[in-house]
Amino acid sequence: MNLLSPYFKREEFACKCGCGFDTVDAVLLEALIAIRSHFNQPVVVTSGCRCEAHNTRVGGSKSSQHKKGRAADIKVKSTSPALVADYAQELGLSVGRYDTFTHVDSRSGPPRMWGVR
Repeated sequence: MNLLSPYFKREEFACKCGCGFDTVDAVLLEALIAIRSHFNQPVVVTSGCRCEAHNTRVGGSKSSQHKKGRAADIKVKSTSPALVADYAQELGLSVGRYDTFTHVDSRSGPPRMWGVR
């Protein structure tokens, strides 16, 4: 087991296709730790790194930050995705709002926001 922090293992971020891509941006990891601490609840990474082929298979954007290890789709136990998205925006992350999860990423440049409100 390769721990990245007391709360996250590298395997949680690995591409789901099994290719071995599991790079995690340090800024993203620190933000996920902050989210975990803020809500005092486990954070589940439902999608982390994606290789080009897997990103295409799941219909990801051609410029997806998942392909750079700078994005994660997450769920926080006992916490609505809207509350998670609000806090992630406070942290200065780019945020995608969805009904059942929150996309967060640490892209360069100004943060982007999209999805349901």
